[in-house]
Amino acid sequence: MQRSTPTTLAPVLSLLLLVPTVARAQHRGPPEEVGAVRSVLVEMWAALERGDLDAYAEHVHPDFTSFGESDVYRAEGKELELESTGDWLDRGARVHTEMLQPRITVRGDVAWITYYWRDWGSVGVERYASRGKSTRIFVKEDGRWLCVHGHYTAVP
Repeated sequence: MQRSTPTTLAPVLSLLLLVPTVARAQHRGPPEEVGAVRSVLVEMWAALERGDLDAYAEHVHPDFTSFGESDVYRAEGKELELESTGDWLDRGARVHTEMLQPRITVRGDVAWITYYWRDWGSVGVERYASRGKSTRIFVKEDGRWLCVHGHYTAVP
């Protein structure tokens, strides 16, 4: 077995020190705002996990639009989002969503986040799992970040 010497470890240590810098570079904007946008999306998912449509609604902008995983047309309006999400909550159980490799950009009162997701739960007695990629756009109004658009694409 070969022993590592300080000379052979130097490149590895340099790489390890670089990793946190690279990870931070994935987000653009004031760190407190980047964190706030991420927290809003996590709170939206947590509300869905609890089946709390009212808590979810607190984070949805009145002008919300979306392109769903299988939608042919754009869905428009907060009311439609809450109606369709409520219908889904009535059928779903033990729902959980995870965000992977998020990239958040904040420019003034507009922010967007791109990420991959994986989720799982049940609809009736059937278990499901899915994964995909998404873009969410947020606007800051009255000091609060609200989701104004979502675009979701399932991937095999």
